[in-house]
Amino acid sequence: MNILNQRFETPYETAPFSKINTTDFLPAFKTSIEKAKAIITSICENNNPPTFENTIEALEFSGLELERISSLFFNLNAAETNEEIQKIAQEVSPLLSEFSNDVALNEALFLRIKTVFEQKNSLKLTSEQQQLLEKKYKSFSRNGALLNADEKEKLREIDKSLSRLKLTFGEHLLAETNRYELHITEESDLDGLSEDEKEAAKLRAEKKQKKGWIISLDYPSYIPFMTYAKNRKLREKLSCAFGKKGFQNDELDNQSIVLDIANLRQQRATLLGYKTHAHYILEERMAKTPEKVIHFLNDLLEKATPFAKKEFETLSAFAYKNDGIEELQKWDGAYYSEQLKKKLFDIYDAQLKPYFKLENVIEGAFLIAKKLFGLEFKKLEDIDTYHKDVMTFKVLDNNSNYVAIFYADFFPRQGKRSGAWMTSFKPQYILNGTNERPHVSIVCNFTKPTKTKPSLLTFNEVTTLFHEFGHALHGMLANTTYPSLSGTSVAWDFVELPSQLMENWCYEKEALSLFAKHYQTGDLIPMEWIEKIKAAGKFQQGMQTLRQLSFGLLDMSWHGKNPTSIKCVKAHEKEVFSSTQLYPDVAENCMSTAFAHIFQGGYSSGYYSYKWAEVLDADAFAYFKTKHIFDTKIANSLKHYILSQGGTEDPLVLYKKFRGKDASNKALLERAGLV
Repeated sequence: MNILNQRFETPYETAPFSKINTTDFLPAFKTSIEKAKAIITSICENNNPPTFENTIEALEFSGLELERISSLFFNLNAAETNEEIQKIAQEVSPLLSEFSNDVALNEALFLRIKTVFEQKNSLKLTSEQQQLLEKKYKSFSRNGALLNADEKEKLREIDKSLSRLKLTFGEHLLAETNRYELHITEESDLDGLSEDEKEAAKLRAEKKQKKGWIISLDYPSYIPFMTYAKNRKLREKLSCAFGKKGFQNDELDNQSIVLDIANLRQQRATLLGYKTHAHYILEERMAKTPEKVIHFLNDLLEKATPFAKKEFETLSAFAYKNDGIEELQKWDGAYYSEQLKKKLFDIYDAQLKPYFKLENVIEGAFLIAKKLFGLEFKKLEDIDTYHKDVMTFKVLDNNSNYVAIFYADFFPRQGKRSGAWMTSFKPQYILNGTNERPHVSIVCNFTKPTKTKPSLLTFNEVTTLFHEFGHALHGMLANTTYPSLSGTSVAWDFVELPSQLMENWCYEKEALSLFAKHYQTGDLIPMEWIEKIKAAGKFQQGMQTLRQLSFGLLDMSWHGKNPTSIKCVKAHEKEVFSSTQLYPDVAENCMSTAFAHIFQGGYSSGYYSYKWAEVLDADAFAYFKTKHIFDTKIANSLKHYILSQGGTEDPLVLYKKFRGKDASNKALLERAGLV
């Protein structure tokens, strides 16, 4: 029997990665789909009147095996993919779309759900049960249950096409990232880079059996080169290569895919009775409408633009004074910003990195989680992983109760997409009286240890690790009955609150003193540097805010209006960016064709949520600061009302219960120095 269709006989029922063959996945998907279909048939054919238990709860737990296999497979496709996995993904995605539609468009099933839904006021349901009932009913009504037969068939075709297009978009992007290399043979072309970065570039070249150094488009290689390399021509070359991913009119081009995805999403929304894809998506978010999102973004844009323009003028003058740069270009931004930051604050990444050894930063995150939430992290050696770089930990509470299994995967690889994310292999839920605990993972792309040095993080990478760890805590501390309401299964503009909130501790003396120690001497980071880090945290916040807002506005331009009139991806994007643009446009570059968050991931009509959640996180941390950054009463309130509750209640209500009031953007603007 296929190992994937059985209960895992492993420690904590963790995935037995080394025993799973890639060829196991397709038959396992087919088997688990058939099992889920059989359960749904039995729900529909139940002769007893529909009840919450025999319909809503039964449906909720009908696809646990399928969801587990999906989690394993698509996490591998993101973190350790290959051609075989990508080929299976192209076969599996339409099967999953078809199954999802079979369920959503099942009239007998919807009739039972509708019957229970119409009795909701007379049923004695808990608030979590009410939320589940509401969610199940809406998942049907919002996904075609009220359509006629022809419309349902059309919806199926749209969903199949979308699932294929999104996969292809991501495959093109990964292939583009992997195929490009900047091969350097003269060491003088690396001037400005630290010895660590040079060594990492040399290792890259050695792996490809080439002499010299290789700079790739992976973040740990790309970012340091753009930030420190003095050679402006090479920065331009690398920047242009990065900016034209999916925009080269070749076999990996994403332009037509972007247009197709946007138009299919619009067709889907119209079919379901919504004005646009954004109207459809935002109905289930805190923001509720595209109009509210655009007002939110434009309000911040109005406040940030004067600061951003002033910062850009200062940066341009600095570049002209230092190197006679007549017009600042995109490939100059990171380089001169770093030089200016160094001058203004006398603090720079190369100086800070020795104090941020990866293992120490991980330990610091664990210590902070212990101080706030009473968690212990015990390293495990007996848990199977999908790659030798992946670390595993058992998470315990302060009474030594088992809380979660935590996976951490930190280094770039050929089969791993760029960026950083949190995911899970198993959700938390309660079934038959057993509280099933989650298996949570964070995936990042940090610089690998070299022959002579451990992995040393930039301060930006430190905040990235804390960000993903915040998501992980949201998953680990989940304590709900139903898997679809558990952990990070919350409104998308609420999900970034725990992650962005955790970043705040990276700027605090008491937190940094726990882990910011020199990897060779063990000396604590100088306290005056911490003040400089905090001051530098406000550096160019106007420009950073404009950049984030530009992405949110671009997202809404694709999804908050009917996109059928858009014929040219680049021309459309250029028009949208006109209100946020500081640097001259680069004709051969395009953002949309590589905007994986909205065209491959789940952020379509949701990119604004980073800024939305920043308002919440700044407000929440301001609450801690009224007492103490490790105040256990506030931490317990955060854990009780937000981290453990998942999607069991309206996020506005949960936030108000935690904070005692609604959030305002005052704390965010003050923190960013935009007042």
